[in-house]
Amino acid sequence: MRKYFGTDGIRGEVNVPPLTADFTLKLGRAAALNVLNNNKDDKNTQRKILVGKDTRISSYMLENALVAGICSAGVDAVMVGVLPTPAIAFMTKSIRADAGVVISASHNPYYDNGIKFFDKNGYKLADSVELEIEELIDFSTPVKSDQHIGKAFRIETAIGRYVEFVKQTFPKAYTLRGIRIVTDLANGAGYRVCPMALEELGAEVIVLNNEPNGMNINKSCGAVYPENMSDMVLKYKADIGISLDGDADRVIFSDSLGNIIDGDKIMGICAKDMLLDGTLKNNTIVATVMSNLGFEKSMNDAGIKLIRSAVGDRYVVEEMLKSGSNLGGEQSGHIIFSDFNPTGDGIISALQLLKVMRRTDKTLTELASTITLYPQILKNVLVKEKVPLDKMVKTSSLINDIKHRLDKRGRILVRYSGTENKLRVMIEGERQGQIESYAEEIIASINEEISTTTND
Repeated sequence: MRKYFGTDGIRGEVNVPPLTADFTLKLGRAAALNVLNNNKDDKNTQRKILVGKDTRISSYMLENALVAGICSAGVDAVMVGVLPTPAIAFMTKSIRADAGVVISASHNPYYDNGIKFFDKNGYKLADSVELEIEELIDFSTPVKSDQHIGKAFRIETAIGRYVEFVKQTFPKAYTLRGIRIVTDLANGAGYRVCPMALEELGAEVIVLNNEPNGMNINKSCGAVYPENMSDMVLKYKADIGISLDGDADRVIFSDSLGNIIDGDKIMGICAKDMLLDGTLKNNTIVATVMSNLGFEKSMNDAGIKLIRSAVGDRYVVEEMLKSGSNLGGEQSGHIIFSDFNPTGDGIISALQLLKVMRRTDKTLTELASTITLYPQILKNVLVKEKVPLDKMVKTSSLINDIKHRLDKRGRILVRYSGTENKLRVMIEGERQGQIESYAEEIIASINEEISTTTND
């Protein structure tokens, strides 16, 4: 069991252990020592770790602590400033760094933050490597000789390099001229690069929430609140809406009618297009256990195999590598086009969808209508502590009873969030009213068995 790392790095409230400045310094040193330990056969090469961040006010404090820790172990720290999480994956590989790290809590509010690592190829670290780093945190010490202390320096061109990279994923045969796009940038890490890429490809871009002040990231905006984007799509008569989360690794869309289009439908649209184009490897895609049953049926009907993984884009990537597939993702909008980037990238996902619209000359409404989803409800129960589900006897029994009632005409999944103190209740079925009733039954049972605060 990992002590500090969760499903997506280390995440929590800032200045509350473990996410303090002194811990972050130790973490940076431990990560640097892990790099050195894994490169003992080549002691003549100066090692380097790339460091990026989102727009949270605490990201600057944690950046300084992390860089100090890295340099204290004799490894160079290369800072690129505010950039999306997928840009850190790209830049780590591009500059031949030994690892990359991004300071971000993704869609969480500003008072939270997190630290996520990438290996030299831009992949998130395996659980075993995170365990190695954890073992070094409490027992690492600085190097004794000042001549071995690492240097810290910045790459000022990182923004332009990333924008050019994402633009290259859009075919040169097409432009975005004539397309009006509403973008909700969540006051986050994509606030500069996303509109820049879209405008340089010719789109007319209407920008929302692109004035970060350190405390407004994800505040009633971005991918967690896509209704804001869809309302503006209707107001400005746009062709499509694009809503990123705080670190721009996930994206939710709106069609021109204001309908919210989630990750399942986007994966389905792109998978079918790639199948016709002959670029969908092994005719297979990977989605998580949260993805809609109707989405899976639509894929199977199209001749596409769907493999399910645990929740978390890192686990999607693991299954993609095992199955040799090049498309996977989550209903929440993490979509991985591994031919371009080995992690979820909201801007690349948007460009791939726009490519399908251009190539087929169809609206997003028309494309989305080919993917039929079952009614689904997702409820979150905020909890003070994560009581194991098998300890909740009444709730576990009720869940099994509802599974029996649904039979093969639906499914239920109850799981704790890997990044927040939330118990997620997801139910799918043929009738909306029925699954809503089932969800209320389960939440009432949970409230009886464990101490809760607020539901949403």
